[in-house]
Amino acid sequence: MHYFIIMSLFLSSSLAFAKDSKNLDQEFIPGEFIVKLKTGVSLKSIKLSPSINIKKSINESFAVVTASSNKSVENIISVLESNPLVEYAEPNFIWRIVTPIDEGKLNSSVSLEGNLNSPDDPFFNTQWGLSNTGENEPKAKTSGVAGSDINAIRAWAINRGSKRVKIAVIDTGVDYRHIDLRDQMWVNKKELYGTKGVDDDENGYVDDIYGHDFSNEDGDPMDGHGHGTHCAGVIGAAHNNQTGIAGVMPEVTIVAIKFLSDSGSGGTDQAIAAIEYAIKAEVDVMSNSWGGGKYSEALKETIMKASNAGIIFVAASGNKSSNTDEEPHYPSSYDLPNVVSVGALTAQNKIASFSNYGANTVDIAAPGKNINSTVQGNKYKVYSGTSMAAPHVAGALGLLISQTGRIPHEEMMDRLIATAEPVKRLRGKVKDYSGRLNAYNLLSNTRPYKNIPKESDWESVAVEVFESAHPYVADSNVSKSYRVPGAKFLRIKVRKMDLEKSYDYLKVSAKGVVYDKISGQGENRTSVYIDGDSVDIQFKSDSSVNNWGFVIDEIEAVR
Repeated sequence: MHYFIIMSLFLSSSLAFAKDSKNLDQEFIPGEFIVKLKTGVSLKSIKLSPSINIKKSINESFAVVTASSNKSVENIISVLESNPLVEYAEPNFIWRIVTPIDEGKLNSSVSLEGNLNSPDDPFFNTQWGLSNTGENEPKAKTSGVAGSDINAIRAWAINRGSKRVKIAVIDTGVDYRHIDLRDQMWVNKKELYGTKGVDDDENGYVDDIYGHDFSNEDGDPMDGHGHGTHCAGVIGAAHNNQTGIAGVMPEVTIVAIKFLSDSGSGGTDQAIAAIEYAIKAEVDVMSNSWGGGKYSEALKETIMKASNAGIIFVAASGNKSSNTDEEPHYPSSYDLPNVVSVGALTAQNKIASFSNYGANTVDIAAPGKNINSTVQGNKYKVYSGTSMAAPHVAGALGLLISQTGRIPHEEMMDRLIATAEPVKRLRGKVKDYSGRLNAYNLLSNTRPYKNIPKESDWESVAVEVFESAHPYVADSNVSKSYRVPGAKFLRIKVRKMDLEKSYDYLKVSAKGVVYDKISGQGENRTSVYIDGDSVDIQFKSDSSVNNWGFVIDEIEAVR
């Protein structure tokens, strides 16, 4: 059962659905292409074919061109890249919010005995991601796990942030009038007190008082969707104003940058312009709860430009329940020093069913299920998604920067991962030595002991064969247990497997804790490791497709 909602977005003709080959199964704006100019080349010096026209310049490096729709995408790209002044060209891809589950309004709030250091905001007792007593997950069917939060209260005893630290929310905009956000917003005073219709601060944008709107190409980044405002509230909703919720970073300056429309989509050209704007505004962190799936070199280069400017780029890992080691999700999957990919954690201290994951590509997990935060119009809603997880990390890194100042990305990434709380159920879902975000550990540089076996320590152990019928039968449910006396760690090895992906699987558990679910095709597939000398394996299939099955005849152990 899928727990994420696929939203039907009704797009204007300029954002119509379009697909083609050459890595183009991602949507793109029909007839529009991003062109990278070679160094020192002026857009005015470019001569294009009669069927290709320059639409606009994005910056000194990139431009948008339009082309006749009766030619193939490959043909147009070939023509553009044959120009000696053009470095490369690509379609103007469409990016979308990482679609949240709208859990609605709170049915009711719970009354808990407060910590003396807790803020007085009335919905704080529903914010399990900041302080989880095991009882305060909004609309939860089961109670949470006490301590599955980011340890925010202890973190605030060390540092509550600084207005000098600026976090850009690059999204559908932000309701900068919201009672829980209005005092946290960046205000461009030269434009506020300047002349309407004039670029008073000479930054290239007119009347950009609270940020800019690249979707509608104006200076008003007001949120007409709610997604961006929700993310902003997670980062920095005001504390102790006896209203609403509390953000991860009580003292912060939020820069509202809108490139996603009120229906939740935008082009690569708009994304590039939004990031460029944030660089010019000298933000410290960019919070990005959006994606598209495919690779854009132009977007990657722009994020690298932010890295060179010392800016951290926090990104949601995506809501497709996919392994991003195998199926990348961009921008979170860009291998850049400033990109932090964030998966979603539940109050039960495990990866959310909808969250993308990846042992090599997702850096950390943070609260992302049943998250109560701000939406436009002075309202509050409970959303679920990696969209909600990413701003938790953005806020925590903002706290760190307010304490230490900017530090090299490699050092910041090492500290973020090393101070994460190890969680058994996150093994194989996020990077080794990582786990759940812990803001207190991050600020105090407390690095929990993480007992991770070395690859060279594993030895093969022959075991009694456990295999399915070939092909297996519908509605299978068979189990096998193994024990290796003296073993400290175990992992199973599947010699061969062909299972209906996502629906038929091998579940690996020990002492009631599920460590892994293995599905799909492959040979010599190993599971994540489990603690102890015993492991339980269960094979389950549904009633539809019956593939070849699986064979297990060895496990691996560390003694």
